[in-house]
Amino acid sequence: MSTEVKVPTLGESVSEATIGQWLKKPGETVALDEPIASLETDKVAVDVPSPVAGVLGAQLFPEGETVTVGTVIATIEAGGAAAAPAAAPAAAAPAPAAAAPVTPVAPAEPAAAESSDPAVLSPAVRRAVLEYGIDPATIKGSGKDGRITKEDVVAAAQAKAASPAAAAVSAPVAAPSNERREERVKMTRLRQTIAKRLKSAQDTAALLTTFNDVDMSAVMEARNKYKDSFEKKHGVKLGFMSFFAKASCLALKDIPGVNAQIVGDEIVYFDYVDLSVAVSAPSGLMVPVVRNVDKMSFADIEKAIANYGKAAKEGKLTMEDMKGGTFTISNGGVFGGLMSTPIINPPQSAVLGLHRIEDRPVVRNGQIVIRPMMYIALSYDHRLIDGREAVTALKTIKEAIEDPNRLLIDL
Repeated sequence: MSTEVKVPTLGESVSEATIGQWLKKPGETVALDEPIASLETDKVAVDVPSPVAGVLGAQLFPEGETVTVGTVIATIEAGGAAAAPAAAPAAAAPAPAAAAPVTPVAPAEPAAAESSDPAVLSPAVRRAVLEYGIDPATIKGSGKDGRITKEDVVAAAQAKAASPAAAAVSAPVAAPSNERREERVKMTRLRQTIAKRLKSAQDTAALLTTFNDVDMSAVMEARNKYKDSFEKKHGVKLGFMSFFAKASCLALKDIPGVNAQIVGDEIVYFDYVDLSVAVSAPSGLMVPVVRNVDKMSFADIEKAIANYGKAAKEGKLTMEDMKGGTFTISNGGVFGGLMSTPIINPPQSAVLGLHRIEDRPVVRNGQIVIRPMMYIALSYDHRLIDGREAVTALKTIKEAIEDPNRLLIDL
């Protein structure tokens, strides 16, 4: 008896998705609710769970195919006995050469090696394998069902470079690397959507960026002083994002236009702050929303951001996590960025860009001293926000970071 596997509801106004990757092969045993495929929507990747326990039968669509909500994409055969017919075509050729007593063990071998099969590697992993020259068969995957992730490839490359044996063979291996190679990989649905939205922001909004620099001494001192007790009490590390989130709330309260949106011929002002926080995920940059951040404590903000960061790395962000948002903070500093002009996240009207902290000479009381400085940038839609308002908002954030006491007395 076969059970149909259909594309689940993907969220409000989302009617179709692309099959990003099959997580199970025909003939493999699947448990109830075990993911068998990963779908890529305009915003997030969604796993398709098995509705019953059994064996994966037919895959009705290849990877990269677009499917709509409710479409049958696979079948699940009841019971383990169905595995033999499903796997029979693939096993027909080697069967005569294999000894009869060995056949029960045969399925275990492909299951262990599945993660290193180039046919099931994601595009990002294939690019990483080619870039670092790593044999995927030598990598132990840490993803679902032993799948290899990009992080696994990078770790294997670093381990290879650090080993004495690698140094001895590096010269002979490098010789054929003069060969020029190209690889064409179809853009994922998510990457296509990101490209469209960013280009739309440039085409629609009157984008402008204002800059300032911030002396991080006071925040770093406070963080170093309280980080241990903070983590002990709240179970989360005290980072810089909660300081900037609180400082941004002060600025948005003083300059409401920075927290507003243009809808048609109207301006919508919000009396709350739903903060979009850019986090890195294997499929690209994701922007989940921390809601009512203006009413949250430092610990609540840090916990929310940490949870979103973990979910993004594990591919578990949901459509609801990405919905809404009135203002965005993007921290390019974690990647070493010194300065940038971030692009707003439509329909929002402004985004705050944070960058790396570095010691620089500055003048204080007529003396040249060394201070940990950070460039901050505010990109905004000039249709709604005037230059004076943008500069004032960024200056308010700067003053609150340089004197965190302002965060306590709402100044």
